[in-house]
Amino acid sequence: MKENKLADLSMDFSVQIINLVKDLRARHESVISNQIGRSGTSIGANIFEANYAQGKKDFISKLEIALKEASETGYWLELLHRTGYIDDTSYKSLNDRCTAIRVILVSSCRTAKQNMESN
Repeated sequence: MKENKLADLSMDFSVQIINLVKDLRARHESVISNQIGRSGTSIGANIFEANYAQGKKDFISKLEIALKEASETGYWLELLHRTGYIDDTSYKSLNDRCTAIRVILVSSCRTAKQNMESN
């Protein structure tokens, strides 16, 4: 159940990131838009890839990569906000979603590690 919710959240977030990148490129901002485009969409890609992991270690590794990408995306969102490329409302919405994904990823990684240790 949690993985499906996580996959859905990450897909919705990726769509929002792609729309943000379109807006940034329309305003001729390419450096940060490239960075956030890669990290923001990589979150969901790694979550989806985890569903086809080659074992528990691979599953955990994919989720940890997604967590790192979510952390990086949070950095780029804050930078875009501080430099005026996104307003307070957009920043709060995107950052809240990114944070929610990170919270679920942390919990999922912790649970998967505990399950691996108990086997």
